[in-house]
Amino acid sequence: MKTAKPAALAAKATSAATAHAHEPGHTHGVSQEAALTLADEYCRERGEKLTPIRRKVLELLLNSGRATKAYSLLDEMRQIHPGSAPPTVYRALDFLLTAGLVHRIESINAFTVCHDLTQCQHGILVVCQQCGNVTELHQPKLRQALVAQIEDAGYRLASDEIELKGLCSACQAAEAETAAGSAAAVAAK
Repeated sequence: MKTAKPAALAAKATSAATAHAHEPGHTHGVSQEAALTLADEYCRERGEKLTPIRRKVLELLLNSGRATKAYSLLDEMRQIHPGSAPPTVYRALDFLLTAGLVHRIESINAFTVCHDLTQCQHGILVVCQQCGNVTELHQPKLRQALVAQIEDAGYRLASDEIELKGLCSACQAAEAETAAGSAAAVAAK
């Protein structure tokens, strides 16, 4: 697991929720600017710097509100900084991953902001396979039980995070609406 971020930052964040869906521009009830300030303070406490490029990549992820592929981030960076190259974005993402400010969603090869910038220890990510929305579950007992079952089966986790694939409520509603529309069209014939 990634280690908790300093207590000074934890005091500035809101209390943890059981599950939190990512809202564009907000990280766990904190505004985008406050989230960027928290990230900057956290990096300074670690003796590192949230450079303008790293900050911009984090900001783009905050704005997206869902898991975003590196090349999509690169396209957005090129609109702001025309000379941006893939290594620029990948280096920024590597830093943000190491700092625990973002997650890499292996199943869709994308990145998302950690919903709780003060204590990135959720470990269970639910990823919508249709829209890329990510929900972090803060269920330590559930995670421990799941890890124990995995180890009992003879496996060792390759990363700290566990990804579950699913269909978010918005995509379920859109799917149901489409199905209802199709059924109505067939019935009208």
